[in-house]
Amino acid sequence: MPSSKFRFFLVRGSPFLTCLITSNTEISISTIHAIISFSSSNSSSNSLTKYTVKLNNNQTWLIYSSSPINLSHGLSSITSEGFSGIIRIVVLPDSDPKNEAILDRFSSCYPVSCDAAFTKPFCLEYNSIDGELVGVVGDSWLLRTDIVSITWHSIKGIREQSYGEIVDALVKDVGGLDSSAITTTSSYFYGKLIARAARLALVAEEVCFLDVIPNVRKFLKETIEPWLEGTFGGNGFLHEDKCGGIVTKQGLTDSGADFGFGIYNNHHFHLGYFLYGIAVLAKVDPACGRKYRTQAYSLMADFMNLGRRSNSNYARLWCFDLYKLHSWVEGLTEFADGRNQENTSEPVNAYYSATLMGLAYGDTHLVATGSLLAALEIHAAQTWWHVKEEDKLYPEDFTKENRVVGVLWANKRDSGLWFAPPDWKERRLGIQLLPLLPISEVLFSDVGFTRELVNWTLPALARRVREGLKGFIYALEGIYDKESALEKIKNLNGHDDGNTLTNLLWWIHSRGDEEEVGCEGGGKFCWFGRYCH
Repeated sequence: MPSSKFRFFLVRGSPFLTCLITSNTEISISTIHAIISFSSSNSSSNSLTKYTVKLNNNQTWLIYSSSPINLSHGLSSITSEGFSGIIRIVVLPDSDPKNEAILDRFSSCYPVSCDAAFTKPFCLEYNSIDGELVGVVGDSWLLRTDIVSITWHSIKGIREQSYGEIVDALVKDVGGLDSSAITTTSSYFYGKLIARAARLALVAEEVCFLDVIPNVRKFLKETIEPWLEGTFGGNGFLHEDKCGGIVTKQGLTDSGADFGFGIYNNHHFHLGYFLYGIAVLAKVDPACGRKYRTQAYSLMADFMNLGRRSNSNYARLWCFDLYKLHSWVEGLTEFADGRNQENTSEPVNAYYSATLMGLAYGDTHLVATGSLLAALEIHAAQTWWHVKEEDKLYPEDFTKENRVVGVLWANKRDSGLWFAPPDWKERRLGIQLLPLLPISEVLFSDVGFTRELVNWTLPALARRVREGLKGFIYALEGIYDKESALEKIKNLNGHDDGNTLTNLLWWIHSRGDEEEVGCEGGGKFCWFGRYCH
């Protein structure tokens, strides 16, 4: 059967599979299950336009056609002579006549196209693994969410009397910047080093200590320019035409290199760090920003392209799922449990960083798109990854044992991580907070849940735990207990490779006064007021 004669309208969330057969063609439908019952409707008005198929797996399927069609069946196949028109196939839930009546009613109406408009943003109650799945009938679906206001610096600001402690750490951390000492060629770990340095420039601005910014700017130029010019030794970014996106040199020859970046895994994770560094560089050195604008936008378009042109160099929104309203890390890899995503803070960073780049370049469309995607990613994180004690979304035993999901799959939830078992709670928390940024306050705006998460994690520190992971735990503790967290942070002997003492001190000292903090009491700095209970 020539594929050119078939057109499928694939609509996420629709119960129907719809196919347009454009010219008179024989049809064959096969199943791995045995057909135990096959009948057409006895209603004269629907004669030969509706068939009921019962399989030996206890499923009942309905087949509708836009005009009469003679279908016959064998043990596991259904065939017809020539037909042109619409065929619609749907499973009948629970073999319930009430459900059948609903499907009958809407069997002749089907969508032929859709348009995702990013001018209006989401508050929807979904029982599937993701929550209650509600059937909706209509011509359009308008999603609304609270937009996140993207800021370069902290939301609440820092008291001047705290500047000194931050400046002391800042001078030391900036003094340690040395591009020639970097040994990694990994796009992920290299990107983290770039973003870590970029944070120092913005902290310096916030505490009015601009003396160190030239050194940070120098480091950023030395580390970013080789990647954008294609002169970085050992790795680099290339455009790949077949799928339409950016790959790394290492990824082209080794599918496991750069965490699968060459087969389109984790793109928003890696590129988010680069975009953050580029945004800051464009802010502190506008001339350099203008010089590399084209390359910067290419990296952004790899995972944030909204264009519909058939000749576009990039796939449309490669990572973001417009039905689930969050991102996936999967590229060309297939798993039995579908797509997955481990952490949410790095996707948030990707869209946040793209928004900052829009601010740096004066691109209002990029700012609007990036801030909306960041807001949707945050809402998804708080809904599906953050497991609150009182939540009813997941089974009681899962909720009792977990405060965060380890890996969220399309059709299951894991407590463990790709690289750690479920009881390594410090890692499970840490990857949900890196990198530590102003927008992290929005991601963890529910102070009550943050306290639950920290208390759930702290017993894990009885094991030998990396100092860098402790830093993230103490950072969250600082949301509701600044003094305790500050003392613990100052006693750390090391930090995550994307974090610094400067950044941790900036975070603690920008928590604001206790009466202003968080959503627990609906404070004036609550970002998602309507979701705070």
